[in-house]
Amino acid sequence: MENLRLGCLGAARIAPSALIRPARATDGVEVRAIAARDPAKAQAFATKHGIPVVHRSYEELLADPDIDAIYNPLPNGLHGVWTRRALDAGKHVLCEKPFTANAVEAAEVAAVAEAAAAAGGLVTMEAFHWRYHPLAARIVEVARSGSLGTIQRIEAALCFPLPRRHDIRWQLDLAGGALMDAGCYPVHIVRSLAAGLEPTVTSATARLRSPGIDRYMQAELAFADGSSGQITCSMWSASILRLSAKVTGSAGTMRVFNPQSPHYFNRLTIKTAAASRHERVAGGPTYDYQMAAFVAAVRHGAPILTPPSDSVANMAVIDAIYRAAGLEPRPAAGA
Repeated sequence: MENLRLGCLGAARIAPSALIRPARATDGVEVRAIAARDPAKAQAFATKHGIPVVHRSYEELLADPDIDAIYNPLPNGLHGVWTRRALDAGKHVLCEKPFTANAVEAAEVAAVAEAAAAAGGLVTMEAFHWRYHPLAARIVEVARSGSLGTIQRIEAALCFPLPRRHDIRWQLDLAGGALMDAGCYPVHIVRSLAAGLEPTVTSATARLRSPGIDRYMQAELAFADGSSGQITCSMWSASILRLSAKVTGSAGTMRVFNPQSPHYFNRLTIKTAAASRHERVAGGPTYDYQMAAFVAAVRHGAPILTPPSDSVANMAVIDAIYRAAGLEPRPAAGA
């Protein structure tokens, strides 16, 4: 079987970690082409990473018959429009998180993805890479096993500093903000640990970097079974670095350090009345597992953990948090 030939939309900073290196580590896939708004930047990126084809525009890349799938790491506000265009061009799509600018757009893209899957078997996958690592499988297993008793509360946090004032992640028109770029992870982690239950947002507090743009967000969540949750995120706050999750049950607790990038270091602590233990879950880069899952879905129809339906649900929680904090959901491109 020929390699799955990938094209990259833009020369994003995340692309070497999320695309180039995983493609090299995964059998049956190659990065074949790239396009960027700045052709010189695309050429420099291609030369550095050994990409053989450089296209003059995104449209030209999507029209390339030698490309099977697209990796979309464009700014948040452009994820939806270019994922739709890639699907319309007959390409599979691995789209960076967050899936779209808001839940309405996510539902629209998901409908296109569903039709493309039914008509041509196209795969659309959101790049929540953490979910494909063995640590994610382990903490989901523990949370759903009953060993902690009845689940009472689930919390997750991701805080890191982003001091670059002109970074695109601070731009409202590109769907920026701490909740979008950092907080989408805690939202996804809490939802993944909640055994299929979707939360209601009961309150949220934002601290702003500029009008409409949150630098910090904390939200309280409620589930239909009576349990509660909390997400905390920031890109500029007193919490310099937090990478954690916690599940509290009637019979014990589970604490997780670094569920987002566990290949660097992770620690799982489980405490019950009977015992306390620590675990470290071995595994390679999260992006390698993600790439392998994407290739398996395209080539063999293997199921994925982050399909468009999950993306819609995640964006719905994000929108609800923004509204609870007195802010508007992020605008889609051109809105």
